[in-house]
Amino acid sequence: MATMNVSIPEEMKRWVEDQRKTGRFGNSSDYVRDLIRRDQERQAKIADLQALVKEGVESGPSEMTMSDLLQAARKQAQS
Repeated sequence: MATMNVSIPEEMKRWVEDQRKTGRFGNSSDYVRDLIRRDQERQAKIADLQALVKEGVESGPSEMTMSDLLQAARKQAQS
């Protein structure tokens, strides 16, 4: 595993140490790795959403009316 040294303010250092003390994390590195994993997951979700938006924009205007869209959404929500 690679090593990385990061400088953080004392207040953040205390925060990380407090998170470790909860027992949820074995050490400070575990906490930082968890934060990075969560950020990676969040970035992946954002990328997926951006791809869907792009697909929607590129598909052009819908021929459905607002009433049709609402009816389809209600039907899908019931499934």
